[in-house]
Amino acid sequence: MSAVAEGPMRTVVVVGASLAGLYAARELRAQGFDGRLVVVGAEPHQPYDRPPLSKEFLAKDDADGGGQGERQLALCDPEEITELAAEWILGTRACALDARGRGVVLDDGRALAADGVVIATGASARRLPGPSYAGVHVLRTLDDARALRADLTRGPRRVVVIGGGFIGAETTSSCAALGHDVTVVEAAPLPLAAQLGAELASVCARLHARGGARLLTGVGVAALRGAPGGPEAAVTGVELADGRLLPADVVVVGIGAIPNTGWLVGSPLAVADGVLCDDGCVTALPQVVAVGDVARVGGVRAEHWTSATEQPRVAVRNLLAGRTVEAARPLPYFWSDQYGSRVQFAGRRGEGDTVRVIEGSPDVLDEGGLLAVYERAGRTTAALSIDRARPFMKVRRALAAAWAADATGGGFAA
Repeated sequence: MSAVAEGPMRTVVVVGASLAGLYAARELRAQGFDGRLVVVGAEPHQPYDRPPLSKEFLAKDDADGGGQGERQLALCDPEEITELAAEWILGTRACALDARGRGVVLDDGRALAADGVVIATGASARRLPGPSYAGVHVLRTLDDARALRADLTRGPRRVVVIGGGFIGAETTSSCAALGHDVTVVEAAPLPLAAQLGAELASVCARLHARGGARLLTGVGVAALRGAPGGPEAAVTGVELADGRLLPADVVVVGIGAIPNTGWLVGSPLAVADGVLCDDGCVTALPQVVAVGDVARVGGVRAEHWTSATEQPRVAVRNLLAGRTVEAARPLPYFWSDQYGSRVQFAGRRGEGDTVRVIEGSPDVLDEGGLLAVYERAGRTTAALSIDRARPFMKVRRALAAAWAADATGGGFAA
């Protein structure tokens, strides 16, 4: 990807109006781009914060005066919208990128000519195959959260959450806090084992029991069951692969996400579980960059808040330079709020890394949580904290410094 973009940047189109798209628009102006800036968003909403959707927003409704209302989800206020001086085309999807990457075609028939394009189309929630039933939800967008919250306010519900990842765990925590009867179904032997390893994944799994939710692991879902009644029939249960039937009034499907790349079919860009980019977020076309959940940067696609906020600075710099002049290598970091505890993880765990608990106890989480590090060949490669934010930040800073200095991300010496 060493080609150089041709000509000056007079018009830049940002495709995607969520977190990564907003940060890209901010960076374009901060880095001196004063041309025409167009932001296209598939949703009708101005950019909003997604992490609270499975937590504060879901757990409390606006009427109680204590919840996080929709206005509080906004990522930018009217003053910033004005200062960005962008044209916002919301509620409209991009359906094609032209063969030279010099234009974006919208689903309403419009074609936007562009000297530069930022792809920030994010990802969509995976859904279960089979018939659809009322009461079955995914949780990815504000509209998803509105629909789920409306279902949860109809009195005590039997909730089954399919998938024990972070979205599933956070949703389960919120539903349990609201007093619902909640069961989590996870096909793997332990939820989050791929990210955390079995030893610490088992610690996080115990948070469910502490919060009053049931966790069923090592079993898949065979089908959803619904009451008779045509296409709008209500869900009544979840049939497991081992034959058990879990009664359910509400089902939340949290089985991952699919990057939104369908609109790029037929374009020159390489797509494989995301838009393939070099280390600087630059695609096969130097005037097209990709950021956030849709971007596979240097072989890695990271669906984390930090990727969506840190990649745009480098991507925009490279876009305006017309070539890759800087790499985007933020330290992987994510957090999750569950059952009143904050789980934080930084770094990159490798198979065979050993775990060392340096504060607290994995057996007594209620007494101050824990801080653990992953180690390999005498170097710390990652860290996990449960309610140990201050000492975790010290380890995270050391990891970030080592990550920036070491192109392999090998961690720092203990």
